[in-house]
Amino acid sequence: MSILIHEKSNVIVQGITGRDGSFHADQMIQYGTNVVGGVTPGKGGQSILGVPIFDSVEEAVVQKKADVSLIFVPSAFASDAIIEAADAGIQLIVCITEGVPVNQMLKVQAYLASKPNVRLIGPNCPGLISPGKCKVGILPGHIFKQGNVGVVSRSGTLTYEIVYSLTSAGFGESTCIGIGGDPIVGTDFIDTLSMFNEDPQTESIVLIGEIGGDAEEKAATYIRQNIKKKVVAFIAGVTAPPEKRMGHAGAIISQGMGTAEGKVKAFHEAGVQVASIPSQVADLLT
Repeated sequence: MSILIHEKSNVIVQGITGRDGSFHADQMIQYGTNVVGGVTPGKGGQSILGVPIFDSVEEAVVQKKADVSLIFVPSAFASDAIIEAADAGIQLIVCITEGVPVNQMLKVQAYLASKPNVRLIGPNCPGLISPGKCKVGILPGHIFKQGNVGVVSRSGTLTYEIVYSLTSAGFGESTCIGIGGDPIVGTDFIDTLSMFNEDPQTESIVLIGEIGGDAEEKAATYIRQNIKKKVVAFIAGVTAPPEKRMGHAGAIISQGMGTAEGKVKAFHEAGVQVASIPSQVADLLT
């Protein structure tokens, strides 16, 4: 098994006619993902990459039974795109778009609370992949292989580095999810840990965190209380100066909160081994 996506997932791309949308839709199709269409208002009835374009998500759901949507629309319109997908009955929404205003994400978060069957990944995330089954997002599929390690991360680039080292060491992944680095995201560490804990294919978990916020500390508490599988963590930003944002909007240490040291301590107290460098993750899983 895997979590959230599988061979039979019917994927659409909102913004498929844009540069990034078309490029990554093509990459997903080449990987074997069942991309059944795209959505670009005003271009319905046309086709691209051999798949039909629809004017609305609702049309794609009705005609192609789409259940997963990947969003590549500009940041000013991303929140509306998320809500449109949720209203149309899409069960999994993956928003790659970065720079979505926090006030808009607060509205999206409140709206999705009334849609218990809808899950949002992102925004500002690389997406997710179940190796050999389905890829939804911008992750480089060739570095992954099917296996039993579940990976969840706030950082796209670090995900690729650590997964490459895992694969090179002989490990494979059940599902890898980039939850995004913004202050407000649709799916957090705890959500993902819970799903991995229930997934029979996933035997161990790698958690990749970074400075800023308290998501990792909350995850450590959850692991201590609920997770029976082996968890290995890596925290980025040990040398980051206070009050300076490092890459992600959520990666800022403020008033002594959200430090790498505090997160590492929380994981150690939860019995989680923490790698000091990315390449050490594979060694700790052995």
